[in-house]
Amino acid sequence: MAGLPDDPARDPETFLRRLFDRAVDVADPMRSLSAFLPAKPEGRVVVVGAGKASARMAEAVEAAWGPCEGLVITRYGYGRPCRGIEIVEAAHPVPDEAGRAATARLLALLDSLGEEDVVLALISGGASALLVQPAEGLTLADKQAVNAALLASGAPIDRMNTVRKHLSQVKGGQLAAAAFPARLLALMLSDVPGDDPAFIGSGPTVGDASTPADALAILDHYTVTVPEAVRAVLSRPTGVVPPGDSRLSRAETVIYAAPGQSLAAAADLARQAGCTVHLIGDDLEGEARAVAAEQGERALEIRRALRPGDAPVLLLSGGELTVVRRGEGIGGPNAEFCLALALALDGAEGIHALACDTDGVDGAAEVAGAVIDPATLARAEKAGIDPAAALARNDAHGFFAAIGGQVVTGPTLTNVNDFRAILILPPV
Repeated sequence: MAGLPDDPARDPETFLRRLFDRAVDVADPMRSLSAFLPAKPEGRVVVVGAGKASARMAEAVEAAWGPCEGLVITRYGYGRPCRGIEIVEAAHPVPDEAGRAATARLLALLDSLGEEDVVLALISGGASALLVQPAEGLTLADKQAVNAALLASGAPIDRMNTVRKHLSQVKGGQLAAAAFPARLLALMLSDVPGDDPAFIGSGPTVGDASTPADALAILDHYTVTVPEAVRAVLSRPTGVVPPGDSRLSRAETVIYAAPGQSLAAAADLARQAGCTVHLIGDDLEGEARAVAAEQGERALEIRRALRPGDAPVLLLSGGELTVVRRGEGIGGPNAEFCLALALALDGAEGIHALACDTDGVDGAAEVAGAVIDPATLARAEKAGIDPAAALARNDAHGFFAAIGGQVVTGPTLTNVNDFRAILILPPV
C-alpha cells in the first residue's frame, strides 16, 4: 500500500491521527445514540443530563424525537444548539457556581413529576463535576477543594467517584431517587475502565453499596487533604442510594457506547492499512509514566524482532491513566505518557506514538494530547529543553508546546476516555 494516504510508513503522524479521529467519530452521539433510543413516549417526557458529551447527546435525541422539555449541563465550550432542551455550560474538572445552580434547577424539574411521566437521563464522563449539589453541611468551596485534591492525588477514577458520591445529593443513585415515581431511562456514554455504570459520572442513576467509611479510607490511602467539613459529613450516613432501594425500581440504565468500540474501529482501520494490531486493552489504569515505561519496553522488543518487509505493528490501548502531582507544570495523563514514552524509547528508530483524550481535553489544558517520533528528544535538545526535568515537574504540555507535538482538536463532543497508539515500523 506504499504511497497511499493510509500507508503508515509514508506519514506516521497523519496515520496515527486518522486512527484517533476514527475512534472519536465512532463515539459521536449523533452516530451512535439513536439505535438505543425508543420511540418517544406518550405524555410528559423530561430530558436531563450532564457530562462533556451530554449536549451532543441532547442534540441527537431531538434529531430523533423533535423538541423536548429538559435541562442538560455540559462543559464550557461544549454546548450544542437544541430546540427545546436547555443547555447550560459550567466548569470541569473543578465545579463552579454555574454547575451548582443548574443542578438545583434540574432537581426542581424532577420534583414535579409523577408516575405517568418519563425521564430520559443523558450521562457521560464529566458529569461528576458538572452535576454538583453538595451534601448537607458542605459548601461549593468544600467540593471544589476535594475535587482539586483528588485530581492531584493520582487516585483512579473509581476511587475518586466513590468519594464524590458521598459528598453529593445527586450522585450514587440520588438522581434516580429524585425522579421517582416517574419512569427513568438513563443512556450512558462510558469513559471508565470496565464500563461500570456505577462510576460513569459517579453513577447518578445507579445504586451504590459503598459507605462513608469507604470514602474516608480512600482519602487516607491517597493522603488527600480535605476540609474538616468533609470528614464531618463522612462520619455519618450519606444520601447514596443502596442497590435494591425501591426508588430505583423504575430506573433503567443502558451503556450505549464505550471505549472498546472505538478501539476496535481504529484497529480495523489499521489492519486495512496492513498493520498487525496488538490490542493491549481498553481498561488500562495506573500512573501515566509507569505505563509508558512498560509499553516503551514492549515496543523496543517488537522493533528488534522486525525484519525488512514485515508488516508494521500497532499497539493500541485505552482506559484512564493518572498523574501524581509532583511539580507545578501544566500537564495531563496523555501528554505525560508521551513524554515518558519518548524518554523510554530514547530516539529509537521506527517508533511513533500518539496519546490523546477522546474528549479533546487532557488534564489541565485545552489540548487533547501529544504525538512523538524518533526525533522528539533531538528537537528538545536543539531547543534547550530538558525532557526529564519537564517530566519531573509534570510539565508535559509545556514541553510539547515548545517543541511541537501537541494535538489540539477543540471540543470533540464525546468522551470514551484515553486513546493510545504506538506504531512500530520495520527497518527498510
